[in-house]
Amino acid sequence: MKKNSIILIITALCFGVSTHNLHSQNLPVAWEELTSGDFAKAVTVSQGVCIIPMGVIEKHGQHLPLGTDLYTARDLSLRAAQKEYAIVFPPYFTGQIFEAKQQPGTVAYSTELIYKLLDETCREISRNGIKKIILVNSHGGNNNFLLYFCQTQLESERDYVVYLYRPEVDSQTQKSIAALRKSTTGGHADEVESSIMMYIRPDLVKIERAGDESGADLDRFKIANAYSSIWWYGKYPNHYAGDARGANPKLGEIAQNQKIDQLTQVIREVKADKSAPGLQNQFYKEALLPGR
Repeated sequence: MKKNSIILIITALCFGVSTHNLHSQNLPVAWEELTSGDFAKAVTVSQGVCIIPMGVIEKHGQHLPLGTDLYTARDLSLRAAQKEYAIVFPPYFTGQIFEAKQQPGTVAYSTELIYKLLDETCREISRNGIKKIILVNSHGGNNNFLLYFCQTQLESERDYVVYLYRPEVDSQTQKSIAALRKSTTGGHADEVESSIMMYIRPDLVKIERAGDESGADLDRFKIANAYSSIWWYGKYPNHYAGDARGANPKLGEIAQNQKIDQLTQVIREVKADKSAPGLQNQFYKEALLPGR
């Protein structure tokens, strides 16, 4: 080992820096950028943790690209993985997006395919030696599907654990965002989401088109205490919720960086987690006992 490497490791131990991150300095975090030999090293350095950044291909008003969710999930995952080393799976756009089938450019796969593809993706990740998988989702229409997917991990025995990253905005970040916002409504291609895109991919944002269509809530589905699949279309037929005209990259930087910090901590905790794998294996054994 070179003298400089020894000094770096001693410094890391003294100041509480992970030596895994020191060893990962020359390893890409993106799965597709790793060579086959480096992939084996990455599995070890990541402690068997992989992130799947998830989005869909759908309309985001007239001012954001169809792949907005992919860009935001990918940026979040790559930057968090660079702070706490993990392998990041290639961009994943096979999700639930039937509510946007009427909009140009939408790619909406069947229910059977979206489940099977995610299931087989996780199994292939596991076959490559990675036993902890974090789903990082940037598309609201995936939320219920991914909760269901996680529940079904108990259907049959697996040698890996799936974790769903569920970000929460802390109070200080909420105050910072509120101070910069010019609108109070939103939810899709709105001021905050547009600001994030202006921060990470300004070249793809056409903010001058943000007022071309209305993002107002039309409130056309009015049955209280009931849910219907048509609720989103009833509210936002333009697939645009809010007013993005006040978007700015500073707001986006604050919103995105808070998520990155949270995900970085989640990666650390997943690496150290022994409870979920142990409990899952215990559950499988009990579920297979005769008479149960």
